[in-house]
Amino acid sequence: MTPQISHFASRSRLKPAPWMKWVLFAAAAYNALWGAWVGLFPKASFDLLGMTAPAYLPLWQSVGLMVGCYAIGYFIAAFDAYQYWALVLVGLIGKVLGPLGMIYAVTSHQLPLEFAWNNLTNDVIWWIPFFLILRGAYRAYLEQDAPNKSH
Repeated sequence: MTPQISHFASRSRLKPAPWMKWVLFAAAAYNALWGAWVGLFPKASFDLLGMTAPAYLPLWQSVGLMVGCYAIGYFIAAFDAYQYWALVLVGLIGKVLGPLGMIYAVTSHQLPLEFAWNNLTNDVIWWIPFFLILRGAYRAYLEQDAPNKSH
């Protein structure tokens, strides 16, 4: 049995579109695979980009493990994106903060611009679908609450 974050979705006639489930399953799979890859082979992403691996590879492995943990939330949310909207919100926040951190790291010359390729697949491609899921969940919330406001 999965935990209940919010019960509003079950009272709304609006339900998540089928594509939302598949986007969240894809996000779960991607995050699990990418997190495992970075956790198990931390030097590989630097080699792929033709970069010298930093001396702090355990820190990079920790990033991979955190990304892998997001997979669990996306997997749960895939079963009912509106019910588990908070997991999608946490994911979207992380996917916005990642590129912001990268912009800072690149502009302060701490990382080369090539390293930002990680943000394209890890973060940016998920912005629109996650936003649309959250917008749908918000609309479902408003729809179920509308009869209460008309009295």
